[in-house]
Amino acid sequence: MTSRVTPPGHRVVLADVRDTAIEVGECAAAVDDPAAGAVVTFGGVVRNHDGGRSVREIEYVGHPTAGQVVAEVAADVAARFPVDAVAVVHRVGTLRVGDVALAAAVSAAHRAEAFEATAELVEEIKRRLPVWKRQVFPDGTHEWTGSA
Repeated sequence: MTSRVTPPGHRVVLADVRDTAIEVGECAAAVDDPAAGAVVTFGGVVRNHDGGRSVREIEYVGHPTAGQVVAEVAADVAARFPVDAVAVVHRVGTLRVGDVALAAAVSAAHRAEAFEATAELVEEIKRRLPVWKRQVFPDGTHEWTGSA
């Protein structure tokens, strides 16, 4: 890739855990940077099925350190990749099918860098975030799965 006029910003502009609705567009707007030639976004959306079963809703319960972990993961990705800005938000509480559970965006000079950093950001959030998920099925039964 060609060299940049300015070095990558490596900024974390948004890292949060919320109990209110989130939108991918908020993250995309947050990473806006004139040096960026690419903005890659990700929206993790509640689907209506899991493991062959229909899902009615999901409840995410976060450990008190969840916000700190999101910030640490975002800072780690921003530092390790040649990106301009990183934004990520995870939702907790009860979510319905179609709600966004994880929103993320990364801006970088080039698309390959932005894609790679976004993939790493999402995987590390999924791997490290101390959030537990309770899936509720149409018959009212539920199951808990752990994260981190």
